[in-house]
Amino acid sequence: MPKILLVSLRSGELASQIASAEERDFLLASRLDPENLTHVNIGTAEDSAGDLSGYDGILVGGCSLNITNEHWDDWQLQVHAELQRICGSGLPVFLVCYGNSWLVHEYGGEIGHSHAEPSGLTVVELTEAGWEDPLCVGLPDSFTSLTGHTENVEKLGDGVTVLATGPTCPVQFIRVGDRVWATQFHADMDAVAMHARMDFYYDYGYFSPEDYETILASLPSIDTTWSNKLLENFIDHCRRA
Repeated sequence: MPKILLVSLRSGELASQIASAEERDFLLASRLDPENLTHVNIGTAEDSAGDLSGYDGILVGGCSLNITNEHWDDWQLQVHAELQRICGSGLPVFLVCYGNSWLVHEYGGEIGHSHAEPSGLTVVELTEAGWEDPLCVGLPDSFTSLTGHTENVEKLGDGVTVLATGPTCPVQFIRVGDRVWATQFHADMDAVAMHARMDFYYDYGYFSPEDYETILASLPSIDTTWSNKLLENFIDHCRRA
């Protein structure tokens, strides 16, 4: 098994609980053995992902930040600095949700709100480039996943390849170079994970409180097999690399 670093980007009073839940999600989705995963959280402007040597790949979880925030505070600036260091490490990297916006913005793209998606179901459709990507081996052309985001990619940056699109969000899965991937949807989540995340971020605008019970009732019927498979394929890629 490869040695993997999981980086959470969670701040505030519930940071440790959210990061712990996130670790559970990534372990289940990737089928990685716990002893092969090191988990760190960047929750303040003083935190770091630490020494990256000795790892075979890096996973980066979601975040409550937005690229479109009018002001980037010290924590957000530190998150961005650490993401630059992680993605420049030469290691395989897989980012989820916020990482999709950050990565496109980093390469000169634009982020907006035209295709925000509430918490719950999303449909992911592989592009021609996606069919040829090593992480998509064995995946169907279209599959379902779980999502929830208030901003999205409006314009691609230089060198960003779209691996998957979808009817409700045009940029669902991207790659930069041959070692950095990011999904807009939550490849790390299943129904239990989404329920927990909705409770943690109940007032963050990811869904209307009036829709809470309806969304929860729908979660068990949403198949996350193939979106989770992406993370399993990433671990396999790290092993081969």
